Amino acid sequence: MAKKPTNAAVDNRHYDVILAPHITEKSTMLSEQNAVVFKVAGTASKPEIKAAVEALFNRKVASVNTIVSKGKTKKWKGTPYQRSDAKKAIVTLAPGQDPIDITSGI
Repeated sequence: MAKKPTNAAVDNRHYDVILAPHITEKSTMLSEQNAVVFKVAGTASKPEIKAAVEALFNRKVASVNTIVSKGKTKKWKGTPYQRSDAKKAIVTLAPGQDPIDITSGI
């Protein structure tokens, strides 16, 4: 039985790390400073996020900052429940790199 190529699994992992762009007023203002905000997997590390952005968008990444927003406790019909935690990554591109157009598909 032939082995599957290892780089195919790496490419699929990149899509598992970067979940979606996080589009808000604040993240739009960050795009003027050559930064993009993504929703990422909760288990993703900064080097994994950097490798995924460089592989998917063909841009050089200068730095990655991560934020974990803890889920709030809410009530619905008097019954408490917990919202899910969310992890965001602010990816700053290297100087001279073109900005990432997150409105177009990958």
